[in-house]
Amino acid sequence: MKLNNSISLFSLILILIFLFASCNEDFSEIGIDILSGQEIQGNQDNSKTVIAYSRKLLPVATNNMPVYQLGVYNDPVYGKTTANFLTQIGLSNQDPTFAQDEIQGEIVVDSVYMYLPFFSTIQTEDETNTYVLDSVFGNQPINISVYESTYYLNSFDPNTGFEESQKYYSDQQSLFESHLSSLLVNVTDFTPSNKEIILRQELNEDETNALDTLKRLKPGIRIALDKDYFKQKIIEKEGELELFNQNNFKNYFRGIYFKATSNNDDGTMFLFKTDEADITISYHYQIPKLDDDDNPVVDEQGNPVLKTINKNYILSLSGVQTNVFENTIPPAILGDLASPNTIQGEENLYIKGGDGIMTVIELFGPDNDQNGIADELDELRTKNWLINEANLIFYVNQDMVTGGDAEPDRVFLYNLKNNTVLEDFSRDYTIGLLPNIAINRHLGILERGADNNGEYYKIRITNHITNLINKDSTNVPLGLVVSQNVVLANFNDLKEEQSPSITKLPVSSIVAPKGTVLYGNTTTNEEKKLKLQIYYTEPN
Repeated sequence: MKLNNSISLFSLILILIFLFASCNEDFSEIGIDILSGQEIQGNQDNSKTVIAYSRKLLPVATNNMPVYQLGVYNDPVYGKTTANFLTQIGLSNQDPTFAQDEIQGEIVVDSVYMYLPFFSTIQTEDETNTYVLDSVFGNQPINISVYESTYYLNSFDPNTGFEESQKYYSDQQSLFESHLSSLLVNVTDFTPSNKEIILRQELNEDETNALDTLKRLKPGIRIALDKDYFKQKIIEKEGELELFNQNNFKNYFRGIYFKATSNNDDGTMFLFKTDEADITISYHYQIPKLDDDDNPVVDEQGNPVLKTINKNYILSLSGVQTNVFENTIPPAILGDLASPNTIQGEENLYIKGGDGIMTVIELFGPDNDQNGIADELDELRTKNWLINEANLIFYVNQDMVTGGDAEPDRVFLYNLKNNTVLEDFSRDYTIGLLPNIAINRHLGILERGADNNGEYYKIRITNHITNLINKDSTNVPLGLVVSQNVVLANFNDLKEEQSPSITKLPVSSIVAPKGTVLYGNTTTNEEKKLKLQIYYTEPN
């Protein structure tokens, strides 16, 4: 009861905070309190210069990520992207013993299945649970080929004396595919299903609980693999050095590679985590049956009675893992990206996930007097303004974007020089909400019209602008990217630095397949031109 009361009180406090923070009409009163009774003018909207342009990104490191992609996705604007996946395999226990010493005959492998779960949420619980899939893009069949890889994935970089982690990049597909050996399975015309996977397990004689015969798995891809291959590769290596420890095993069985293709430009791509993925080897063997006194049981002819033992051995998808991408961006867009106007900005801004496209944003215009500070910012620092709110509003160019489900709901703004989030990110009180709605005060969710087409993203940067004007913070360029999960605030390295000092990319963008097009600062559409809005109060 005390816990329930505490939760109710906490919820009430959160509601009051939301209501308080969302009331723009209170800005003047807040300003009066802060300025100790000085006369305050009303809220004012002062739009300042923004210069924005887009860059096609160089390859990015794609290992050691929280989630990965697999499949083919055809973006209405940016064309087809294919994501393939390479992973190491791990033993569930080192130097395993698969059967007891008194085994009669040999081990028989009954089945080998690989399971890769989708992101999903349970909707109803019953005899058959129902799920809603998440992070699945597209709905057309794809083909998935799974190969054994002979490429050794290093955890640490030998070029640094094994002192730094090895990085693998999004453009290394040809390298990895030149080290493929056995084709383990080829799945054709696959589309994700939201159906629960129910397995019936064989019980041993001493396992009498009928509930144990059923195993429920969340929706995912479950593929049968070659039994003879895994018997020879794993089971028959019992007691040998190949299975003695994880290091030996990862050198012996170096990994598996998932290659996705489609019959045309359309397909399906999905995100997944590997902590619940595995390869299950189901096998059985026979041993003499013993009576209660541990004596062998024999039949009427004096032959030993045998008992069947059913076992599973699990291989994990773990260790070093990496994605590789193939993109077919239309030539017209590539032409716009080839030589952007970095001085005056551009009419259209492009952003696409993966090793895709980002937009660079520079605030307050040029530094004509060459004192190291943009002229507009220099002037604002003399005004002693109280900043009530500051926003960047990015309007979707609906003439270029298809709209609807193809549009990303979230974008991510960050300090491009230092590869850090802005202070507004850390101060956003919605940070603890679910990822699809978290950080929504700072990184506003796509506003959609009645037709479900995106209209604009409102990015609130009040704290960032306050620091620039009133605390003399450095006016760094900002990066805008598509985001699949704005809560993921870590960054991965680009293969090479590119102008202007782009060295890293948010992981939340690397795992985002979608893209969009926004109006820039030089568009002739004045109502949708990118500007920096500053609402402020000014003491007399």
